[in-house]
Amino acid sequence: MSNILKFWQVDAFTNQRFKGNPAAVFLLNTALSDTLMQNIAIEMNLSETAFVLNQEGQNPLLRWFTPMGEIDLCGHATLASAHICLSEIHPHLNEITFDTKFVGPLHVAKNQTGYTINFPSRLGDKLPLSKIPTSVLDALTDAQPIDAYQARDLMLVYDNEQTIQTMSPNFTALMDYPHFIIVTARSNHSPYDFISRFFCAADGILEDPVTGSAHCTTTPYWATKLDKLHLKAYQASKRGGELTLEVKGNRILMTGEAITILDGTMR
Repeated sequence: MSNILKFWQVDAFTNQRFKGNPAAVFLLNTALSDTLMQNIAIEMNLSETAFVLNQEGQNPLLRWFTPMGEIDLCGHATLASAHICLSEIHPHLNEITFDTKFVGPLHVAKNQTGYTINFPSRLGDKLPLSKIPTSVLDALTDAQPIDAYQARDLMLVYDNEQTIQTMSPNFTALMDYPHFIIVTARSNHSPYDFISRFFCAADGILEDPVTGSAHCTTTPYWATKLDKLHLKAYQASKRGGELTLEVKGNRILMTGEAITILDGTMR
C-alpha cells in the first residue's frame, strides 16, 4: 500500500464555497483497514469522510465514516464522491453506480442542475410523542412537535418553520440520546416546500449542515402531507443547503450541486 493517499474536499448541496456540507473524499486503489479509515475520518474532523475503493470488474465500493464510526447511508458524501469521480477522474462520464456495505447499489447521474442521487425511501414508524423522552423534547425547544416518526433517525415535525430556524438545542442534554434527530416543518417561503435541521450530538458533530440521508425520511412524509411527488427542501443550518426531491415508488431522487474547494495528499 502506498503511504500517499489522494483526497479532495467538496461542499455538497450548494454551488457556493463555504456553504452546504463539506465532505472529504479519498479515492483508493488498495483497501484500507477499518481502523485506518476511522483514524483518517477523525483527523479530517468533518461530518463525513468518504472512501471510494476501485474494484476490478465491479462498481467502486463507497463507505462513509463520521469522526465516531461508520454510517449506513450518507447523502452529501455520496454527492461529493460522485462529483469527484465524474469531474476529476472520469469527466467523460455522466453517471456512476457505487456499491455500498449496507444499502446496496447507489446510482448517481450528472445533469444540468447538478447530480441526482437515487436513494431508498425510509419514512419509518409513526411514534407516539409519549414514547420520546421528555428530556429530549425539552432540550430542543419549548414548542411541542405535532408528529414523530422513527427510522434510523428520529423525525420530529413542528407546526411552525420559525421554530426550526430559531431552535438552539441543549446539546449536552442530547449527548446520551442514541438516535440522530431530524426537526422539520412546512415552509411558507417560496420556492421551498419544507425545511429541516439535523442534530447528532453523540456523533462528534453537533449539527450536520445538510443531510441527504435525512431526506429519505422527511421526503415521503411531506410528499403525503402536501400531496406532491416533486418537492424543494432547505436545510436551515448556519451553512445552509438545498435539495430538489422526487418520490419514485420506494426510492427518493435527490438533486443537488457540489463544488470542490481543495485537494491534497495525506501521508
